[in-house]
Amino acid sequence: MRLGFFKYIFCIATFLVVTSSFAQNTREALEKKRIELRNEIRRISELRTSNKKKEKSILNEVQDLNQQIKSTENLIKVTNQQANLLTKEMNENEAKIAKFRKELEELKADYAEMIKKSYRSKSQQSRIMFLLSSESFLQAYKRLQYLKQYADYRKEQGEQIKTRTMDLQRLNKRLAYQKEEKNKLIAENRATRARLEENKKSQQELMKTITAKESQFASQIRKTQQEIDEIERKIDAMIKASIAETNKKSGSSKRDVFELTPEAKALAKDFASNKGKLPWPVATGTVSMKFGKQPHPVVSNITINNSGVNIDTDKGGKARAVFEGTVSEVQILKGANKAVMLRHGDYITIYDNLEEVYVRKGDYVSTGQDLGVVATSKSSGKTTLHFLIFQNTKKYNPESWILKR
Repeated sequence: MRLGFFKYIFCIATFLVVTSSFAQNTREALEKKRIELRNEIRRISELRTSNKKKEKSILNEVQDLNQQIKSTENLIKVTNQQANLLTKEMNENEAKIAKFRKELEELKADYAEMIKKSYRSKSQQSRIMFLLSSESFLQAYKRLQYLKQYADYRKEQGEQIKTRTMDLQRLNKRLAYQKEEKNKLIAENRATRARLEENKKSQQELMKTITAKESQFASQIRKTQQEIDEIERKIDAMIKASIAETNKKSGSSKRDVFELTPEAKALAKDFASNKGKLPWPVATGTVSMKFGKQPHPVVSNITINNSGVNIDTDKGGKARAVFEGTVSEVQILKGANKAVMLRHGDYITIYDNLEEVYVRKGDYVSTGQDLGVVATSKSSGKTTLHFLIFQNTKKYNPESWILKR
């Protein structure tokens, strides 16, 4: 019977450890996301504050504000998830506390009854008579063993009461901490919602200005897109030139596909197997412009296009290699500062808009190695990396390759 009880306790303990581990991982993931969002909002807020001191494009101002609103809404969502998780854990802990209290009462009642019985026959004389009245040596031995087991059981019951009492105290302490933590999250969410409402009012006022001069702003957007298209044509040309140069050394005349050595094939296969797991090309950052054709974030009836992704990062932020490979090109692109092209077999990663570069053509770099400093725009105040991924001349969406945040 006792073996079954201990097996039950072991199963319950194992379940609690697994459940606690899962909840802990969820808590840590949510807290990490919350910190990232707060840093993102801080970065945009600081940028908007500094730009108020100088004349700035209304389009850029609205884009920053839209991004801040989106990040704030995500922060509220994540904070709500944390609060809900805490509520669930608190309910579970309250149920455990009720269960432990009931078990403790039963243990204490059982222990009290055992003490009463022990008291009635506690005298040394009674114990001796109990042994002397045995009909045989074997019966006396068994009675001696019984007395020993009874004493051990009393000790075990006392230890169980002590353990359950400590468990109860720990859970009560944990519950108090969880309530305090939840109250802090609720207060933070209240303040965040107030800031969100202020930003939405500012957004509405700015959008009135844009709506009144929509054709003028549409013209600005088209001009900017033309500049982007020109930069990306230069990037395409840079890739084709690199393919032709590399293939020429191996005696191939192909201009669109790399001729791969066995080592290059292995590297390409390794790169492909890490799709969705590549590290970010900056330590901290936010995708401010996604891959492909999309409506402009402010003037939605205008379509814009991007061959990679734009990632806003902190001023002085460094671009870093997302995978090991060889520096294939380092070029200055007019209107986009410097660009570093890394080759990973027939895969290519490009880190565009660097004001300073740490590597040279032909260098072999490791995953995470710093490649250079991302440039900060004098007009917008943003520090933005233009990051692209290709296989030969085929463009890929970098967000499908890097780790989700």
